[in-house]
Amino acid sequence: MIVKMSKVEIAGPRELLEKVLCLLQETGLLQIEPDTKGFIEKKDAVYIDSFLPDKGAMTERFFLEDLRARTDELFSYLPKIPIKKSYIDPRPIIDTINETLQQHLLACREMIQKKDAYRKELAELDRYNIFLDSVESLLEGLRKTPDMDFIGLTLRDTEAAALLNEFLNKQAAGRFELRTSTASDGSIAGLIAIEKEISDKIKSTLSDKDIPEFKFPFAFEGLTFFQKIELLRKRISEVISEIEAVDMQLESFAMKWGPIYSRVREWTDERLSVLNTVGSVFETRMCFLIYGWMVYENVEKLRGRLTHDYEGKVVLDEMEILEEDLDRMPVILKNPAYFKPFELFTKMLPLPRYTSYDPTPFISIFFPVFFGMILGDAGYGLILLVLSFFMLKKFKKRKFLPDASKILLICSIYTLFFGIIYGEFIGDLGHRLFSLKPLLIERRTSIIPMLYFAVSVGMAHILLGTFLGFATAFRRKTKKEALSRFLNLLIIIFILLLVASLFGLFPSLLTRPLILAILFLTPCLLFTGGLLAPLELLRSMGNIISYARIMAIGLVSVLLAFVANCLAGMTGDIITGIVVAALLHLLNIIIGVFSPAIHSLRLHYVEFFSKFIEPGGKKFEPFRKEGKI
Repeated sequence: MIVKMSKVEIAGPRELLEKVLCLLQETGLLQIEPDTKGFIEKKDAVYIDSFLPDKGAMTERFFLEDLRARTDELFSYLPKIPIKKSYIDPRPIIDTINETLQQHLLACREMIQKKDAYRKELAELDRYNIFLDSVESLLEGLRKTPDMDFIGLTLRDTEAAALLNEFLNKQAAGRFELRTSTASDGSIAGLIAIEKEISDKIKSTLSDKDIPEFKFPFAFEGLTFFQKIELLRKRISEVISEIEAVDMQLESFAMKWGPIYSRVREWTDERLSVLNTVGSVFETRMCFLIYGWMVYENVEKLRGRLTHDYEGKVVLDEMEILEEDLDRMPVILKNPAYFKPFELFTKMLPLPRYTSYDPTPFISIFFPVFFGMILGDAGYGLILLVLSFFMLKKFKKRKFLPDASKILLICSIYTLFFGIIYGEFIGDLGHRLFSLKPLLIERRTSIIPMLYFAVSVGMAHILLGTFLGFATAFRRKTKKEALSRFLNLLIIIFILLLVASLFGLFPSLLTRPLILAILFLTPCLLFTGGLLAPLELLRSMGNIISYARIMAIGLVSVLLAFVANCLAGMTGDIITGIVVAALLHLLNIIIGVFSPAIHSLRLHYVEFFSKFIEPGGKKFEPFRKEGKI
């Protein structure tokens, strides 16, 4: 339901403004309204103006904004690790904190710069690392004597390796060995083992043919191939160790100073929030005025707190709610424990206006009924009941799953109830094993009665929605709209009675009066609702017919369950039959959870709520500390 709100004014001496704002922030009960419309009458506007903060407040704001920016910068350098909560009060030591923050910021910047330099070096060394990983496997079994030299290469493809081998055979037949390996990046690493006396000649020739030797860092010049590899490996290991050392320093710093600076950031936000809110406060020569909205039940609580803390110097008065206030009043949805989980579905919709209705109670009442009517199998209901209890126990700390589990629990109970009415227990298994019979109707054979039943439910649902739309317009005192909705409701009822009389469900003597009444009321509907009013009437009739989906989707579910049992009996083997039936019933249950849920929600969102829910509500956003609920 939509919580009743109050429009209030808080007044007190100017010197108490900051303390009052801190109290309002602590309690989190009031949404401050920066607009004077509906609060200050025109004759009083001359004496009341927006509150102007003094120079001290402006200086403090600039200081706190700078402090907040530097604190954010510091946390951007620190690792994201859990830190303890600090309860330190930063106000008495804010100058010390400011100086210490600057020192810590410089230290962390230096560590980050050092880490970035190491990362850049490591990125450059990784290019060599890929080559080394490929070449190391090629070194096994090679002769590593002083008279041997080694040339590293990077080749384009295997064809290039074959051409290289052919060239080396011509230049140094029998005095070399060529080995290749595919690197992790897809390139081909090559290694030539060759006698030193001809290695320089081969290197020069390869360079002329655009097959250059793999280049190691310039600092490695003068070292042997194996020394280069060893030194490169050692440097990579050293750089990784240096990066890890910097990370450990930053983590240690975060563990020690993170709680303090987290509290400083939280306190800074609170102070800035208070200072920024001053712009929404009004003043006269002697006092301040705060206007806003709050929950009706909390008015006395806040009034008592203000009276007690400021010895009657600050007062809170309730103001008259004007008609122009209704469209901008903030909205809070609050529901009993049974309805509460269904707010999961309500949150998918725009917030209703203050003068409208909370959709939650309607969904919580009708959604499980529609779900049970569609699935309607006692066996499936028991399975979903067990599943919902398991989910409640397993996922009780998750964000949305507990509410979803409670909804599934309620829907499973209705599924069990309608399953007993339909005489269904895992299809016709209940009838085969326990001689279970339907109490009222058997869906598989009674298609037309089920169609009548589904459309009748839709008729009641749409009529309720249309009546609530009329009640909303009447309550808002929009006479023309209220009359149009009332005529729409009457015509729908007369049309339904006319159809019932044509099918012999209503006395045929009333057929002519009903037709005359419809013909008389339709022009009136045009005058009150405009040219689109007849289209709205036709849409309502189409909405009623669309409830036939309850019968159709339910029929598919029961037939699939029946087919599963029949196929299981046709297999001729108990185990195979059980497996086949279990798989088909599992599929049916999965479909039977999602399909009824989707179509039941559609019947609410499209057919039902469009008749009376007025979107466009503003969320209640009280002035409070960050993170306080």
